[in-house]
Amino acid sequence: MNEQENRYEQRFDRVLDYIEQHLDEALSVEHLSQVANFSRFHFHRQFAAYTGVNVARYVQLLRLKRASYRLAFEPSLPVTEIALDAGFENPESFSRAFKKAFGQTPSQFRRSPAWHSWTERYQFQKRERRRDMDVDIIDFEETRVAVLEHRGSPVLVNDSVKVFIDWRKSTGLSPVASSDSFGIAYDDPNTTEPEQFRFDLCGEVAEPIPENPQGLINKVIPAGRCARLRHVGPHMGLGECAYYLYRQWLPESGEELRDFPLFFLYHNLITDTPEHELVTDLLLPLK
Repeated sequence: MNEQENRYEQRFDRVLDYIEQHLDEALSVEHLSQVANFSRFHFHRQFAAYTGVNVARYVQLLRLKRASYRLAFEPSLPVTEIALDAGFENPESFSRAFKKAFGQTPSQFRRSPAWHSWTERYQFQKRERRRDMDVDIIDFEETRVAVLEHRGSPVLVNDSVKVFIDWRKSTGLSPVASSDSFGIAYDDPNTTEPEQFRFDLCGEVAEPIPENPQGLINKVIPAGRCARLRHVGPHMGLGECAYYLYRQWLPESGEELRDFPLFFLYHNLITDTPEHELVTDLLLPLK
Protein backbone atom coordinates (compact mmCIF):
# COMPACT_ATOMS: atom_id res chain seq x y z
CA MET A 1 0.00 0.00 0.00
CA ASN A 2 1.46 3.38 -0.98
CA GLU A 3 1.42 6.44 1.25
CA GLN A 4 -1.61 8.00 -0.43
CA GLU A 5 -3.67 4.81 -0.07
CA ASN A 6 -2.63 4.57 3.56
CA ARG A 7 -3.76 8.11 4.29
CA TYR A 8 -7.06 7.44 2.53
CA GLU A 9 -7.67 4.32 4.59
CA GLN A 10 -6.77 6.08 7.83
CA ARG A 11 -9.33 8.80 7.13
CA PHE A 12 -12.10 6.27 6.53
CA ASP A 13 -11.10 4.27 9.58
CA ARG A 14 -11.43 7.49 11.57
CA VAL A 15 -14.97 7.92 10.23
CA LEU A 16 -15.96 4.33 11.07
CA ASP A 17 -14.58 4.69 14.58
CA TYR A 18 -16.48 7.94 14.99
CA ILE A 19 -19.75 6.32 13.90
CA GLU A 20 -19.31 3.47 16.41
CA GLN A 21 -18.67 5.95 19.22
CA HIS A 22 -21.59 8.27 18.40
CA LEU A 23 -24.42 5.93 17.43
CA ASP A 24 -26.84 7.77 19.70
CA GLU A 25 -26.26 11.07 17.89
CA ALA A 26 -27.38 12.47 14.55
CA LEU A 27 -24.85 11.33 11.94
CA SER A 28 -25.35 13.31 8.78
CA VAL A 29 -23.32 12.85 5.61
CA GLU A 30 -22.15 16.45 5.87
CA HIS A 31 -20.87 16.02 9.42
CA LEU A 32 -19.16 12.70 8.69
CA SER A 33 -17.48 14.15 5.61
CA GLN A 34 -15.97 16.79 7.91
CA VAL A 35 -14.71 14.07 10.26
CA ALA A 36 -12.99 12.41 7.30
CA ASN A 37 -11.85 15.73 5.85
CA PHE A 38 -13.39 14.80 2.50
CA SER A 39 -15.50 16.94 0.23
CA ARG A 40 -19.18 16.47 1.12
CA PHE A 41 -20.00 16.32 -2.59
CA HIS A 42 -17.97 13.12 -3.03
CA PHE A 43 -18.02 11.60 0.46
CA HIS A 44 -21.25 9.62 0.05
CA ARG A 45 -19.97 7.82 -3.04
CA GLN A 46 -16.53 7.27 -1.52
CA PHE A 47 -18.08 5.79 1.62
CA ALA A 48 -20.23 3.36 -0.37
CA ALA A 49 -17.21 2.28 -2.41
CA TYR A 50 -15.24 1.65 0.79
CA THR A 51 -17.86 -0.23 2.81
CA GLY A 52 -20.27 -1.55 0.18
CA VAL A 53 -23.28 0.33 1.61
CA ASN A 54 -24.29 3.98 1.83
CA VAL A 55 -23.85 6.07 4.97
CA ALA A 56 -27.45 5.91 6.18
CA ARG A 57 -27.61 2.14 5.70
CA TYR A 58 -24.29 1.60 7.48
CA VAL A 59 -25.43 3.63 10.49
CA GLN A 60 -28.79 1.86 10.58
CA LEU A 61 -27.14 -1.56 10.42
CA LEU A 62 -24.86 -0.73 13.35
CA ARG A 63 -27.85 0.44 15.38
CA LEU A 64 -29.74 -2.73 14.47
CA LYS A 65 -26.71 -4.77 15.41
CA ARG A 66 -26.66 -3.22 18.87
CA ALA A 67 -30.40 -3.81 19.13
CA SER A 68 -30.02 -7.46 18.14
CA TYR A 69 -27.57 -8.07 20.99
CA ARG A 70 -30.04 -6.52 23.41
CA LEU A 71 -32.87 -8.66 22.06
CA ALA A 72 -30.80 -11.83 22.38
CA PHE A 73 -29.11 -11.21 25.72
CA GLU A 74 -31.50 -8.92 27.63
CA PRO A 75 -34.80 -10.86 27.49
CA SER A 76 -36.52 -8.65 30.09
CA LEU A 77 -35.92 -5.43 28.13
CA PRO A 78 -39.09 -4.30 26.27
CA VAL A 79 -38.89 -4.21 22.49
CA THR A 80 -40.30 -0.68 22.57
CA GLU A 81 -37.34 0.56 24.60
CA ILE A 82 -34.88 -1.19 22.28
CA ALA A 83 -36.60 0.36 19.25
CA LEU A 84 -36.38 3.89 20.65
CA ASP A 85 -32.74 3.45 21.64
CA ALA A 86 -32.03 2.30 18.07
CA GLY A 87 -33.36 5.60 16.74
CA PHE A 88 -36.79 4.48 15.55
CA GLU A 89 -39.93 6.48 16.27
CA ASN A 90 -42.02 3.44 17.14
CA PRO A 91 -41.82 -0.37 17.44
CA GLU A 92 -43.58 -0.86 14.08
CA SER A 93 -40.93 0.94 12.02
CA PHE A 94 -38.22 -0.84 14.03
CA SER A 95 -39.84 -4.21 13.34
CA ARG A 96 -40.07 -3.52 9.61
CA ALA A 97 -36.43 -2.47 9.37
CA PHE A 98 -35.28 -5.38 11.51
CA LYS A 99 -37.17 -7.95 9.45
CA LYS A 100 -35.88 -6.45 6.20
CA ALA A 101 -32.30 -6.75 7.50
CA PHE A 102 -32.45 -10.19 9.09
CA GLY A 103 -35.57 -11.94 7.82
CA GLN A 104 -37.06 -12.12 11.32
CA THR A 105 -39.16 -9.80 13.42
CA PRO A 106 -37.56 -8.64 16.69
CA SER A 107 -39.77 -11.03 18.65
CA GLN A 108 -38.81 -13.96 16.41
CA PHE A 109 -35.13 -13.07 16.72
CA ARG A 110 -35.43 -12.88 20.50
CA ARG A 111 -36.95 -16.37 20.63
CA SER A 112 -34.61 -18.01 18.10
CA PRO A 113 -31.91 -15.79 16.55
CA ALA A 114 -30.98 -16.59 12.93
CA TRP A 115 -27.27 -15.89 13.39
CA HIS A 116 -26.40 -17.07 9.87
CA SER A 117 -28.28 -14.25 8.12
CA TRP A 118 -27.20 -11.85 10.90
CA THR A 119 -23.53 -12.60 10.20
CA GLU A 120 -23.94 -12.25 6.44
CA ARG A 121 -25.45 -8.79 6.90
CA TYR A 122 -22.29 -7.57 8.62
CA GLN A 123 -19.79 -8.64 5.96
CA PHE A 124 -18.89 -5.15 4.78
CA GLN A 125 -16.39 -4.65 1.98
CA LYS A 126 -14.03 -2.62 4.16
CA ARG A 127 -10.44 -3.73 3.84
CA GLU A 128 -8.52 -4.94 6.87
CA ARG A 129 -6.61 -2.22 8.64
CA ARG A 130 -2.89 -2.50 8.21
CA ARG A 131 -0.96 -1.15 11.14
CA ASP A 132 1.67 -2.09 13.68
CA MET A 133 0.30 -3.41 16.95
CA ASP A 134 1.80 -3.32 20.44
CA VAL A 135 2.71 -6.74 21.82
CA ASP A 136 4.26 -7.53 25.20
CA ILE A 137 5.10 -10.79 26.97
CA ILE A 138 3.50 -11.74 30.28
CA ASP A 139 3.56 -14.66 32.69
CA PHE A 140 0.06 -16.10 32.80
CA GLU A 141 -0.96 -17.88 36.00
CA GLU A 142 -2.74 -21.24 35.89
CA THR A 143 -6.50 -20.64 35.90
CA ARG A 144 -9.28 -23.09 36.63
CA VAL A 145 -12.25 -22.53 34.34
CA ALA A 146 -15.76 -23.80 33.73
CA VAL A 147 -16.13 -24.44 30.01
CA LEU A 148 -18.96 -24.66 27.52
CA GLU A 149 -17.50 -26.32 24.42
CA HIS A 150 -18.93 -24.81 21.26
CA ARG A 151 -18.61 -27.26 18.41
CA GLY A 152 -19.98 -26.31 15.00
CA SER A 153 -20.44 -23.26 12.83
CA PRO A 154 -18.74 -20.12 14.20
CA VAL A 155 -21.78 -18.02 13.30
CA LEU A 156 -23.72 -19.94 15.97
CA VAL A 157 -21.34 -19.12 18.81
CA ASN A 158 -23.86 -16.62 20.18
CA ASP A 159 -26.33 -19.46 20.76
CA SER A 160 -23.70 -21.05 22.99
CA VAL A 161 -23.08 -17.68 24.64
CA LYS A 162 -26.72 -17.58 25.74
CA VAL A 163 -26.41 -21.04 27.31
CA PHE A 164 -23.15 -20.02 29.00
CA ILE A 165 -24.74 -16.84 30.40
CA ASP A 166 -27.67 -18.88 31.70
CA TRP A 167 -25.29 -21.17 33.59
CA ARG A 168 -23.36 -18.24 35.09
CA LYS A 169 -26.53 -16.49 36.24
CA SER A 170 -28.29 -19.58 37.57
CA THR A 171 -25.35 -21.03 39.53
CA GLY A 172 -23.36 -17.99 40.66
CA LEU A 173 -20.21 -20.12 40.45
CA SER A 174 -18.43 -17.74 38.06
CA PRO A 175 -19.85 -14.24 38.66
CA VAL A 176 -19.02 -11.85 35.83
CA ALA A 177 -18.15 -9.01 38.22
CA SER A 178 -15.38 -10.93 39.98
CA SER A 179 -14.37 -13.77 37.63
CA ASP A 180 -12.36 -13.53 34.42
CA SER A 181 -13.98 -14.53 31.13
CA PHE A 182 -12.02 -16.35 28.43
CA GLY A 183 -12.41 -17.81 24.97
CA ILE A 184 -10.12 -20.56 23.68
CA ALA A 185 -9.74 -20.59 19.89
CA TYR A 186 -8.76 -24.03 18.63
CA ASP A 187 -9.46 -23.25 14.98
CA ASP A 188 -9.38 -20.38 12.48
CA PRO A 189 -13.00 -19.81 11.38
CA ASN A 190 -11.77 -18.64 7.96
CA THR A 191 -9.94 -21.87 7.17
CA THR A 192 -11.94 -24.51 9.08
CA GLU A 193 -15.02 -26.28 7.82
CA PRO A 194 -17.99 -24.95 9.85
CA GLU A 195 -18.90 -28.33 11.30
CA GLN A 196 -15.28 -28.80 12.47
CA PHE A 197 -14.95 -25.44 14.24
CA ARG A 198 -14.09 -25.58 17.96
CA PHE A 199 -14.26 -22.75 20.50
CA ASP A 200 -14.45 -22.88 24.30
CA LEU A 201 -16.40 -20.32 26.33
CA CYS A 202 -14.79 -20.11 29.76
CA GLY A 203 -15.46 -18.54 33.13
CA GLU A 204 -12.97 -18.53 35.98
CA VAL A 205 -13.99 -20.65 38.98
CA ALA A 206 -12.49 -21.25 42.41
CA GLU A 207 -13.42 -24.95 42.63
CA PRO A 208 -14.44 -27.71 40.20
CA ILE A 209 -18.05 -27.32 39.11
CA PRO A 210 -20.64 -30.09 39.46
CA GLU A 211 -22.55 -31.64 36.58
CA ASN A 212 -25.13 -29.26 35.19
CA PRO A 213 -27.97 -29.22 32.62
CA GLN A 214 -26.12 -26.72 30.40
CA GLY A 215 -23.27 -29.20 29.85
CA LEU A 216 -20.33 -27.16 31.17
CA ILE A 217 -17.21 -29.06 32.15
CA ASN A 218 -14.01 -28.39 34.09
CA LYS A 219 -10.73 -27.42 32.42
CA VAL A 220 -7.54 -25.57 33.28
CA ILE A 221 -5.75 -22.88 31.29
CA PRO A 222 -2.09 -23.68 32.03
CA ALA A 223 0.47 -21.26 33.39
CA GLY A 224 3.23 -20.01 31.12
CA ARG A 225 4.65 -17.20 29.05
CA CYS A 226 2.25 -15.55 26.62
CA ALA A 227 2.49 -12.83 24.00
CA ARG A 228 -0.27 -10.33 24.74
CA LEU A 229 -1.94 -8.02 22.24
CA ARG A 230 -4.74 -5.78 23.47
CA HIS A 231 -7.63 -5.02 21.12
CA VAL A 232 -10.08 -2.22 21.82
CA GLY A 233 -13.31 -2.29 19.84
CA PRO A 234 -15.73 -4.79 18.25
CA HIS A 235 -14.88 -8.48 18.43
CA MET A 236 -14.98 -8.63 14.63
CA GLY A 237 -11.49 -7.09 14.75
CA LEU A 238 -10.00 -9.98 16.73
CA GLY A 239 -9.27 -11.98 13.58
CA GLU A 240 -7.05 -9.25 12.20
CA CYS A 241 -5.16 -9.12 15.51
CA ALA A 242 -4.68 -12.89 15.52
CA TYR A 243 -3.31 -12.82 11.97
CA TYR A 244 -0.88 -10.08 13.00
CA LEU A 245 0.42 -12.21 15.88
CA TYR A 246 0.93 -15.30 13.75
CA ARG A 247 2.03 -13.76 10.45
CA GLN A 248 4.09 -10.77 11.50
CA TRP A 249 4.95 -10.62 15.18
CA LEU A 250 5.87 -14.28 15.74
CA PRO A 251 8.33 -14.66 12.81
CA GLU A 252 10.01 -11.37 13.74
CA SER A 253 10.16 -12.13 17.48
CA GLY A 254 12.24 -15.33 17.40
CA GLU A 255 9.83 -16.90 19.89
CA GLU A 256 8.41 -20.44 19.67
CA LEU A 257 4.85 -21.51 20.32
CA ARG A 258 3.81 -23.63 23.29
CA ASP A 259 1.36 -26.52 22.86
CA PHE A 260 -1.81 -24.61 23.76
CA PRO A 261 -4.18 -22.63 21.54
CA LEU A 262 -4.50 -18.89 21.21
CA PHE A 263 -6.98 -17.64 23.79
CA PHE A 264 -8.80 -14.43 24.65
CA LEU A 265 -9.25 -12.62 27.95
CA TYR A 266 -12.39 -10.50 27.83
CA HIS A 267 -12.12 -7.50 30.15
CA ASN A 268 -15.76 -6.64 29.45
CA LEU A 269 -18.58 -8.29 27.56
CA ILE A 270 -20.81 -7.41 24.61
CA THR A 271 -23.90 -8.09 26.72
CA ASP A 272 -23.31 -4.96 28.82
CA THR A 273 -20.71 -2.88 26.95
CA PRO A 274 -20.91 -0.72 23.79
CA GLU A 275 -18.88 -2.38 21.04
CA HIS A 276 -16.39 0.46 20.69
CA GLU A 277 -15.54 0.13 24.42
CA LEU A 278 -14.85 -3.62 24.39
CA VAL A 279 -11.36 -4.51 25.65
CA THR A 280 -9.94 -7.94 24.79
CA ASP A 281 -6.46 -9.40 25.29
CA LEU A 282 -5.25 -11.95 22.76
CA LEU A 283 -2.85 -14.35 24.48
CA LEU A 284 -0.50 -16.49 22.39
CA PRO A 285 1.21 -19.20 24.51
CA LEU A 286 5.03 -19.28 24.16
CA LYS A 287 7.73 -21.68 25.29
